[in-house]
Amino acid sequence: MTHATVRIIRQEHAALAAMLRSIIMLLEQHRRKGTPPDFAALRAMLFYVDEFPEKRHHRKESELLFPKLRARTPISRELMDRLDNDHAWGERKIRNVEHAMLAFEMLGDSRRAAFESAMGQYVDFYLNHMAIEEREILPLAEKVLTPEDWRELDEAFGRNRDPLTGYRPEREYEALFTRIVNIVPAPIGLGPAA
Repeated sequence: MTHATVRIIRQEHAALAAMLRSIIMLLEQHRRKGTPPDFAALRAMLFYVDEFPEKRHHRKESELLFPKLRARTPISRELMDRLDNDHAWGERKIRNVEHAMLAFEMLGDSRRAAFESAMGQYVDFYLNHMAIEEREILPLAEKVLTPEDWRELDEAFGRNRDPLTGYRPEREYEALFTRIVNIVPAPIGLGPAA
């Protein structure tokens, strides 16, 4: 049986991966056309990454899941330390990407390559990070955590769900998610192709 926490983590990872890949896809399309990207769409997408995965998703893993795993097994503690470090540096990394995007928007095409490079590195970092969690940490959790651990985790992870996984956004985020869905092309949104 797959626990709710594991399903939630995988759903949130899938939503984030789709968002990150959509950003790369948009950038590639605009580069081929020689046009600037829709910076408003990029800002909304990066704000989502900063608000949900960086501040909420990571916090649930680092403050709830990893401590329970460390208490139950000595296996993978070094890996969890590395993943916690990734979480700690994630907010800094997204700021660097946002700054590179702002430089591209304000200073023009001379900053396109730097932004695309920063974005590509961030996407690679994040996809690799999530793959490690799914390949190493989640199977370990399913082996060693107790039913009581799972009850606590399932309840905690069930709160403040990522709206891109099909849950209604909190009131203050409704406009953001409506905007993302309406301006961003598939697979994330309903907006026109770039």
